[in-house]
Amino acid sequence: MPDPNVVGRSMADIAERSQRIVTDWLKRQSESEHHTDPLNIGRAFMEMTTRMMVNPARLMQAQLGFWQDYMTLWQNTAKRIMGIEAAAVINPPASDRRFKDEAWKENEVFDFIKQSYLLSARFVQDVVTHVDGLDPKTAQKVDFYARQFVDAMSPSNFLLTNPEVLRKTAETGGENLLKGLNNMLSDLERGKGKLRIKMTDTDAFSLGENIAVSPGKVVFQNDLMQLIQYDPTTEKVLKRPLLIAPPWINKFYILDLRPRNSFVRWAVAQGHTVFMISWVNPDEQLAEKNFEDYMKEGYLAALDAIEAATGENEVDAIGYCLGGTLLASTLAYMAEKNDDRIKTATFFVTMMDFREAGELGVFIDEEQLQALEEKMNKRGYLEGSEMATTFNMLRANDLIWSFVVNNYLMGNDPFPFDLLYWNADSTRMPARMHSFYLRNMYQTNLLAEPGGITLDGVPIDLSRVKVPAYFLSTREDHIAPWKSTYRGTQLLGGSKRFVLAASGHIAGVVNAPDGGKYGHWINKDLPAEPEAWLAGATEMAGSWWPDWHRWILSFNKAQVPARHPGDAKLQTLEDAPGSYVKVRLS
Repeated sequence: MPDPNVVGRSMADIAERSQRIVTDWLKRQSESEHHTDPLNIGRAFMEMTTRMMVNPARLMQAQLGFWQDYMTLWQNTAKRIMGIEAAAVINPPASDRRFKDEAWKENEVFDFIKQSYLLSARFVQDVVTHVDGLDPKTAQKVDFYARQFVDAMSPSNFLLTNPEVLRKTAETGGENLLKGLNNMLSDLERGKGKLRIKMTDTDAFSLGENIAVSPGKVVFQNDLMQLIQYDPTTEKVLKRPLLIAPPWINKFYILDLRPRNSFVRWAVAQGHTVFMISWVNPDEQLAEKNFEDYMKEGYLAALDAIEAATGENEVDAIGYCLGGTLLASTLAYMAEKNDDRIKTATFFVTMMDFREAGELGVFIDEEQLQALEEKMNKRGYLEGSEMATTFNMLRANDLIWSFVVNNYLMGNDPFPFDLLYWNADSTRMPARMHSFYLRNMYQTNLLAEPGGITLDGVPIDLSRVKVPAYFLSTREDHIAPWKSTYRGTQLLGGSKRFVLAASGHIAGVVNAPDGGKYGHWINKDLPAEPEAWLAGATEMAGSWWPDWHRWILSFNKAQVPARHPGDAKLQTLEDAPGSYVKVRLS
């Protein structure tokens, strides 16, 4: 049993911290305006209920099926208690890690709890996804938030119905629960009353020391970005420099996490002179920066700087996610200006056609946009933690509830994990830019229409882009669904290659050849529909990185002596990874 004096002191500390957190939270609530339903969920569920009542027979049929399965579960559980083998009525998917503990299978009571939950979850999902007459947007919202509710109610998330937590509680005399409560209070304190779950040991990593360590120099900067030139590791390099623009929703070092999985380090080793855009983490002073400012002060400014640094006016360019959407827009702008400095374009998990934008579309409707814009206009930016919460909800079991169990119920400290450190290192978005992006891309899909948007006075027409393009998408992407990213191949002119990698938005991209963890699919044909492309595709083992490098070399293999930062007209400003990337949200 734990020391009563220690427990007493812990409880006193918990009470004091809890009172302070609640007091501060109430004060902030009184100072802010509230929207009763900022996510516009109520209207969606009211419409679903109205439509459901039109056809009560279908609901009754679903209920009948549910109760039949439930009675079978009761009978099978009774058999198991009496020592008679009985098959499971329902099993979780093999990928569901919530029920990995053996007790969920071996213990009759916990097996019953698990199967009862799975049957209830299936019933809820079946009911909400088979309502006639709902428009697609409403149906998607109802389905999404029904899954959020179902995930939250999993027995694995509660002390008395999680065998692993009960075992740990018995072994520690409840110390795990005290530790977990302290962990939760710490997260509430960090979030100033909002729960900001700590996913990893943030003290285990330091930028430039054990993460983002590829050597290089910052050679240019402006209000929106720093440009990093990396040191060469080969005697000769490809004549064309390589410019990489990550999304400014996250930070660039996802492509330079550790030496073993760094795309930057690998590209340098292949002979590329790599330049990386490191976007600023904006504050209210940059509230009026717009999408076109990211084009002018991002890609276009970087092209000028690269020419000054290397003497080259031809580059290969990569855009990742939102950085790729900006790259496509920039290329269309440059086509109108007869600017052909970008000779090849690579799009990592990039959407250009947003008509089927996946579950992020749940957060896009007029009511939600107005509420978001009201909030952004007061601050001048979208807070990074709010964007991170949205992304985490797309994979709630992995990115929310697993940490609730580990940190709060088991009382464990978060383990050090470089990818989760990066995931937690969120960035703000300037208010004007983010509003333009959400309304013109997600809400109205105007980028896909010739002349649908205008940047710096130039109508943007993606069909004018004739630059050879390489599309890399990932099959399990929950942020940029691959079938949506594929539609970009139908929008751009010029030659194109589409490659589909296994796994998701991050792991499918950051898949170094040495690891070879995930394979990829290739198909030189580009039919109109993504399903037809996949049906004719060939699965290849290992990373897609070498395929991309061979594609780059097919356009220009010319080499020159290695270039070092500071060799030409641009002076070095500071060591990589630079200072912009080190600005963290408090």
